[in-house]
Amino acid sequence: MKPMAHLGVGIGWRPEIADAVERLDGLDWVEVVAENICPGHLPEPLRRLRERGTRIVPHGVSLGLGGADRPDPEKLAALAERAVALGAPLVTEHIAFVRTSSPLLEAGHLLPVPRTRDALDVLCENVTIAQDALPVPLALENIAALFSWPGEELTEGQFLTELVERTGVRLLIDVANLHTNRVNRGEDPAAVLDAIPLEALAYVHVAGGVERGGVWHDTHAHPVPPVVLDLLAELRSRVEPAGVLLERDDDFPPEAELAGELAAIREVVTAGGAAPRPAATRPAATVAPDAGQAAATEPERGAREAARIRVALGQAALLSALVAGTPVPEGFDRARIRTQARALAAKRADVVAKVAPELPGILGGRDPYREAFLAYAKRRPMTAGYRRDALDFAEHLLIQDLPADPAARRRLTAWWRERAGARPPRRVVRWARALAGRAA
Repeated sequence: MKPMAHLGVGIGWRPEIADAVERLDGLDWVEVVAENICPGHLPEPLRRLRERGTRIVPHGVSLGLGGADRPDPEKLAALAERAVALGAPLVTEHIAFVRTSSPLLEAGHLLPVPRTRDALDVLCENVTIAQDALPVPLALENIAALFSWPGEELTEGQFLTELVERTGVRLLIDVANLHTNRVNRGEDPAAVLDAIPLEALAYVHVAGGVERGGVWHDTHAHPVPPVVLDLLAELRSRVEPAGVLLERDDDFPPEAELAGELAAIREVVTAGGAAPRPAATRPAATVAPDAGQAAATEPERGAREAARIRVALGQAALLSALVAGTPVPEGFDRARIRTQARALAAKRADVVAKVAPELPGILGGRDPYREAFLAYAKRRPMTAGYRRDALDFAEHLLIQDLPADPAARRRLTAWWRERAGARPPRRVVRWARALAGRAA
């Protein structure tokens, strides 16, 4: 595996802090959420960064490479297009699943895959498909999780190591996620760092979070705590990372605080201490000859399809419990699943309010909006993206002749009609749908 090109210290670019990012001293590079940019119409601040030579890496959040389905060719093509448009040295994604196809459900969040042989086989094939479709190297991030899967067969270190050995994919290690999984799942971050092939390290994420009721929430909306910087130092004592990046997605602090966090990260990265561990501590990762579906024999293809079916059934049962209120599958921590379900609903409400900021105003403010949306979400799991969810929520209210205030209802009708390109359902249709919903 070729050494990773030097990136330095960077920050996650977000529109809310675009001006501040341009002014940050010593910023080496930025990362953008791939799905949030249009290659032909880059935001002006991002275009200026690129023109002055700042490297930009697209970071995908919607591929769901850990899911039971093979990667969506259109999503892969979109990610490839962004890599080319940005002149990116690599693209990154997550070791996670985000949806199921039967039933059709969207989590709206990164969910952990079971660390089983079946799930690893599915992930490796999906990664190989993605690598073949992308014009630059791919790196995958370890995610934060609130719960564990029952019956896991591999440790985190074993899972990541075999993934690299079978596919040659690079790793994006999020040290904040290592801390999250220490609190929530009892996993030892040092053991993970000792086990994984650090020669495959692309770069590192650092972020903040908060602990509530014994659960660590990876919010990306709080300052980076000392315990996460300590884990960055742990990693730095083993290897010199090519890049380290600060993530912040909400509750953005003043520019001086962002600069201070970057300075603290830079201090850890450049500090003396134990000499970095040599990268070649194990054989270089190679792609197994049978990693591609085309090279497989008929029995191997059958075994892979059977593994996909088993993974699909498990993920569908879990996601249905999280977003549709079905019973929690056997072996899961029910309290943790309830916590995750509440977190998913709250995130869904928040994101819909961001993509459709008019809705809270029409409904009388943040609190009435959240109350109405959470009531809707209990019975209507998301099956497409957040923009579609906003339209479905508005239609749901109109079917029930809500909001009660006629003026607000007229505003909501106009808002829905402008975006849906259709007339709201007639009253008789609304009654029929409402009755059908009650019967269900």
